[in-house]
Amino acid sequence: MCGRYTLYDTKDMGARFKLAGQPGFVSKDNYNVAPRQWLPVVFEDEEMGRIAEPMQWGFIPTWSKDPSKGPRPINAKSETVFDSRMWLASIRHYRCLVPSRGFYEWKAVNDKMKTPYLIRPKDQELFAFAGIYSIWHDVESRPLYSFAIMTTRPNREMTPIHDRMPVILHPEQEALWLDKQISERDQLAELLAPYDDGMLEIFRVSEDVNSPRNNDHHLVEAVVR
Repeated sequence: MCGRYTLYDTKDMGARFKLAGQPGFVSKDNYNVAPRQWLPVVFEDEEMGRIAEPMQWGFIPTWSKDPSKGPRPINAKSETVFDSRMWLASIRHYRCLVPSRGFYEWKAVNDKMKTPYLIRPKDQELFAFAGIYSIWHDVESRPLYSFAIMTTRPNREMTPIHDRMPVILHPEQEALWLDKQISERDQLAELLAPYDDGMLEIFRVSEDVNSPRNNDHHLVEAVVR
């Protein structure tokens, strides 16, 4: 799964994700992204082209009557996303890129202890998770954008840590993921795969990451114990 991630040093985001223009907002460094926070998400707009806009992490189905009372899932399983009313419209028509520089996962040591690790691709500094988003409207038709991150089975390095991992796209896969002409399971299956074996950097980090209140650069630094 993916329950925390990082996004910082975003000055090159426009060039990296081939945006139609520079984002109209300032993305602050966030070393401990947590659910319900607002983060930049990249998607294809019919009029403007590829753009980045803030969205809230925690998916709201368009048919939800009250987002404050319903579930707000942060992840969507790639194996079942086409089989659920929750996700079907989004996986077909509202796919996005979720920029990141790494994600955290906790390895169980025993029944009471878990050790946090930072995981990131060896071949990409600023990369994208495969995401899906939704546009929910309140009674006054005001939109609220929200997103979830796609997950898949673990690759070789992730297997000892967790039984799920986020879908990390290679740069050459990003345009295909955003292509609105593609909408079927078999067309997207190759993209919803674990990252290549041997291509993840994984190291232990401070337990300070356990609390979203902690948010500075030391969280992405390796600790040795």
